[in-house]
Amino acid sequence: MILPASVRETPWDKNVFGLNTFEILTFDSPARDFVKTTPGHFTTKVDPLSDCRPLVQGGFYYCDTLIEPYATKDMATLYEDQRAGICDVNMEELTPICLGAFEHGRFHRDRNLDRSAADRRYLQWLAQMHSEGGVFGLTWEGVLAAFFACSESRILLHAVAEPYRGKGLAKFLWSAAILELFKHGYDELSSSISTANLAVLNLYSSLGFRFRNAIDVYHMLTP
Repeated sequence: MILPASVRETPWDKNVFGLNTFEILTFDSPARDFVKTTPGHFTTKVDPLSDCRPLVQGGFYYCDTLIEPYATKDMATLYEDQRAGICDVNMEELTPICLGAFEHGRFHRDRNLDRSAADRRYLQWLAQMHSEGGVFGLTWEGVLAAFFACSESRILLHAVAEPYRGKGLAKFLWSAAILELFKHGYDELSSSISTANLAVLNLYSSLGFRFRNAIDVYHMLTP
């Protein structure tokens, strides 16, 4: 398959959804022709203030808005508690925490996609990062309660185990993780979250993070 320069394949998504998957980098004329003639699932990300009419007219539908939390050491407000700690963790321990934890993710919000496949997509991503040494566990009173998955200073995935949700512990667990990352010498940490995930947005805000670089995500599924 010959792709236009404005289109790239996303084989990691193809593996879990069982169909061709692509990211549209620029919705230019070659990309428009490509989506018209190619079956599969397409993703594109655009500035929220840009004119989205060509996308909608071309068959794309709005799926999510992402925003980037960021903080330097001076900005961060940490809630240290000796009951929160860091630990090594294996995938068997991570799997039950990961499954069902990302309902605000764009693949879960896309009603044209199977939700169990969306779960597998995040689990596959987590397994890849774990194999690269980018995942550590967070404990509460010595018991695994959450995980952080990172690529250097970029926080890519995080989740709290179901028994520890809604108890006000996340700010202590996240503080332990953030402190650990700053100890690695990073001057600034950043992440990406859905603006619909108000709980996590408020959590980042309480930890002194600010927000930048909002971006809208559109999907398209062609038979």
